[in-house]
Parts: sequence; C-alpha cells; structure tokens
Amino acid sequence: MIIFDPIIYNLQSGGGISVYFNNIILRMVDSGKQFIVLDLGSINKINRYRDCSFLYESGVFHSSYYRLPPNDKSNIKIVTTVHDFTYEKFVKGPAKWVHSWQKNRAIRNSDLVICVSHNTAKDLQQYCPVDPKKIRVIHNGVSESYYPLDGVSSEQSQDVVFVGARSGYKNFKLAVESVATVPNLQLKIVGGGKLNENEVKHLDVHLPNRYRWLGRLSDEELNQTYNQAYALLYPSSYEGFGIPVIEAMRAGCPVIAVNVSSIPEVASDAAILVDKATVAAFSKALIKLPTMRKQLITAGFDQAAKFSWDRCFDETLAVYNELLTK
Repeated sequence: MIIFDPIIYNLQSGGGISVYFNNIILRMVDSGKQFIVLDLGSINKINRYRDCSFLYESGVFHSSYYRLPPNDKSNIKIVTTVHDFTYEKFVKGPAKWVHSWQKNRAIRNSDLVICVSHNTAKDLQQYCPVDPKKIRVIHNGVSESYYPLDGVSSEQSQDVVFVGARSGYKNFKLAVESVATVPNLQLKIVGGGKLNENEVKHLDVHLPNRYRWLGRLSDEELNQTYNQAYALLYPSSYEGFGIPVIEAMRAGCPVIAVNVSSIPEVASDAAILVDKATVAAFSKALIKLPTMRKQLITAGFDQAAKFSWDRCFDETLAVYNELLTK
C-alpha cells in the first residue's frame, strides 16, 4: 500500500511540487499498485484515483510536503522528496525556522529520501546531513504538452520569455534590464502573479511599450509561447531543478540561463549558460544567440529527451518497491 497526503494542494494553487505529485499519483492509477490519498476531499485537482480502504497496517507513506504519517506505526515506511533549499538560502525569520524544522524532521525520519537533482542532494548534505545510502536522485520530468508546432516559426521572433516567480534570486529586474539593451527585443512575462507597482515602474523605465504580462498559461498556451519565442531567459541564481528549462527545450525554444545550482545538470551544453547573473552577461548572450540558434535547438531536443514523467514515476515506483520489500 502506498499512502499519499494532499497537503501541497492546500498550500499552493499551482507550482512545481503540485505538478510533480499530479504526475506521480495519476500514474499510480494506471500502475495497478494499491494506493490511497488521505483526505481525498481536498485534492480536487486530481479527479482520477483508485478507490481503496483508508485502513492500513503497512505500506509506504509519501507526503506531498514534508509531513510524517498521521499514525505512529513502526511498520509504515517513509519516503520524502526534497525539491530544493530555497527557504534555507533566501528566507529569514519565523517562516524559515518553521519550514526548516518541519523539513528536517521529515527527512530525518524517512527511510529513503528522493532528491530531484544531484545539486539538491548536495544541498541536502549541507543543510540536513543524512546517510548517503538513504538518498535516491530522481530527476523531474517534463510534460508531453511541450513540442514543436507545425507551421510555427520563431526565426524572426523578437519575444524573450520570462517564466515564473519574479522576486529576489529569480533576478527579474536583471532580465528586464538585459532585454532593454538589445534593440527591438520585447519581454513576454508568464505567471508569477500580477505585476506589482514597483515592477511596472521598472518595466516602464527600461522597457516602455516593449513588455507584456501574459498571466498564468495552460501547458498548451505556454507551448505556443515557447514555439514563438526568440529565447527563454531564465536568470535564476538558484533552482532545485528548473522545469521551464526543459519545457522550453522540448518546444524548440533556445535557453539562456546561469551556470549555477542545478541548471548545468539539467541544461548540460544545450543552453547558453552565463557564469554570473549580470546585465552584461545576459545582454551578450541575447546578442550572440542567432549565431547558435539551430545548434541550441537541436541540442535542446536531445537534452529534453532525457527527462520524462514516465521515467520519474518508474524510478519513484522502484523506491516504493524497495521499501516494501524491506
């Protein structure tokens, strides 16, 4: 019996961790493996599940966000997935203390720990050291909704895409100022919530009439955006994995990012990776991209093919089976 909790769906309306558990749980449906999701009433984002008894005496518990089993039973094995150490690196005060306490408690009480990248596994040993034998690195996947669209060409595109959260280490302001240095390029901003007053002011100063916030897009809409883009500019200084990098590559969109944390592990040599997140570095990359465009797109397809949610699920299922046989 595999036991999941749905707490992440109560903590965020969307995001990488929700996508991760959507893909794991939905594939459990087709696996034939017996499982339950505790408190199914609050997990309305997943509308397919296997009906199972809520009474269990043994199995594997996999929390969606750093929790432990609701019942203290020694015959329940525990696995925790660690996605990143953003709180530990960039958040201060009570929010960080509570998060880190809860995360460390879950990790230390787990029989096995899944890390979404080797870089996250490295960070784990810095912030919450565990026996290396307990760690399993299983990379995230990428949705099959991202692919080249027939009849869509981006060769003459002037749209630079920025995806996701914009605060702090995501370096949104650097992205704005970098695009501003290259005449005719414009910035398409995806997700991250509505632009705030300071962001609008910064955009109006550096990119007047050269930007547009697209809001939150579906996979299909984002794929269209990638297909029509000059490049994805992903200036983040830290990622546990960096799913948009692989999404863009799978759609045939060149990627510019920073050679830091998990990004080189995920992007390999299929992106332009700058050494430091600076306007000068990003500007130079944006300018030289046309000379490398076809090479980057081809390499991107090859790199994206290494990641899939099916593979992620198969390797996660192997972790469950490993624990069930102990």
